[in-house]
Amino acid sequence: MTTATRTNPLSYLTDQLDELKSKGTHFKLRVLEDEQAPVCTFDGKKVINLASNNYLGLTTHPKLREAALEATRKYGVGSGAVRTIAGTMKIHMELEEKIARFKNVEACVVFPSGFAANAGTVSAVLGKEDFIISDALNHASIIDGARSSRARILVFRHKDISHANGRGTIDHFKVHGRVDIQVGTLSKAIGALGGYVCGTRDLIDFLYHRARPFLFSTSHPPSVAATCIAAFDVLENEPERGEKLWENTRFWKKELGRLGFDIGGHATPASETPITPIIIGDGKLTMDFSRELFQEGVLGTGIAFPTVPEGKARIRTIMTATHTREELERALEVLSRVGRKMGIVS
Repeated sequence: MTTATRTNPLSYLTDQLDELKSKGTHFKLRVLEDEQAPVCTFDGKKVINLASNNYLGLTTHPKLREAALEATRKYGVGSGAVRTIAGTMKIHMELEEKIARFKNVEACVVFPSGFAANAGTVSAVLGKEDFIISDALNHASIIDGARSSRARILVFRHKDISHANGRGTIDHFKVHGRVDIQVGTLSKAIGALGGYVCGTRDLIDFLYHRARPFLFSTSHPPSVAATCIAAFDVLENEPERGEKLWENTRFWKKELGRLGFDIGGHATPASETPITPIIIGDGKLTMDFSRELFQEGVLGTGIAFPTVPEGKARIRTIMTATHTREELERALEVLSRVGRKMGIVS
């Protein structure tokens, strides 16, 4: 009796991976072996870290560490349920109230991630009778939420704007009371995990009832909620962290431009945030550049299609408040030397 050979139904995934490898844009995940710090160890190699969203260095702040440990001792390691059943702990409400006061709004709801906050809110508050005007370079979470809403979508060409840390874009542009829904992340400058939405109390109550990621996701571990509360305390009491971040950002952009790297402002918009792209264009060259930088002691992540459009691959470099001037100068020397060797800069 012959045994039929089973066809692999996922072989098309292997074909697509092979295509990425042939284009030189396939990558392997780099593994961090110690703290998320300006200098840390990835894959056994000590490198200057230019790839972290830990803008203010809060992931290792002693006050955040202690808050996480104390909450674990008091409440345990998990919440045990989604928010609408049995998973709303007092510390979750304290976090939402803390953020609402910080953002000067009536109320706030916390989501398990920034992605969930965007996608869940857009798909909840808009429907098939609505019309969405969407930036071409909107985050994937906004795009997914818009598609899930079934609203009609019109995409417009991206126009660069200035972003702010701390209290956010609303505060930066002094437009309080003119923006109905504010969405933010707890996973970057705050140093922990999650996303949030701020607005009127009715908006937040509506999202409690209709935002699918809120309804179907287990709530934050108490240690994470406590960490976020402590982070907002640090933001209020240590403004020098934000000042140092922008000082490093201004220095970094100036020096990259001086070395001849394309950091936007021509074929692509210029960044006014702590994220400074080094535009390479070709996907394979970008990934090769990233690998060479790593071998020389600098972690600069290569970003290629489909994360960015074809022909606009780049190295994404990110400043933090905890980078020292010496570390930045060493990283610039490596970037310049490897860039010249590979013909990226002259």
